[in-house]
Amino acid sequence: MSLFFMCMKIFFARLIDVSLGTFRTINTVKGRDLIASLIGLVEITVWFLIVKEALNTDNNSFFIVAAYALGFSVGTYIGGKISKIFIKSNLEVQVILSNKDDEIVRKIRENGYGVTAIEVKGTKNPKYMLYIQIRHNTLENLKKIVRKLDSKAFIVVNETKYVENGYFGVEK
Repeated sequence: MSLFFMCMKIFFARLIDVSLGTFRTINTVKGRDLIASLIGLVEITVWFLIVKEALNTDNNSFFIVAAYALGFSVGTYIGGKISKIFIKSNLEVQVILSNKDDEIVRKIRENGYGVTAIEVKGTKNPKYMLYIQIRHNTLENLKKIVRKLDSKAFIVVNETKYVENGYFGVEK
């Protein structure tokens, strides 16, 4: 087998097994153990076959190492993208406004978001901390709205593992 075709084979096999590995890991973290174990079965089979071939070749070219490493790198990137498409997550967004402003809270609600406003004390004046539960695909829209209404707002986003009841607001 020519060096070029061997490198392409190694690259694409690594791309597949690492993409699966990334997707499997995220499924495990999300508590989807059965799906993760099935993905792991395919992942490790591809990995074993390609490692066996890469290590058993008589060719000592650096291109084999580069193809292996590049496949890992691109596979990690693609696995992350695939995970974002197939694994839906919930986010907890905390927004600390620069002032206590009921109008901002009203406008965020008008845009379809469920908002809990809590009065907090900053170093200079009373403020609102907004607590908002959203689906991951609405984050950019929410951030855009908040920035437009209060460019000095402090935004913290955390992934939520479990939510029961409540209001998620806008769906996209």
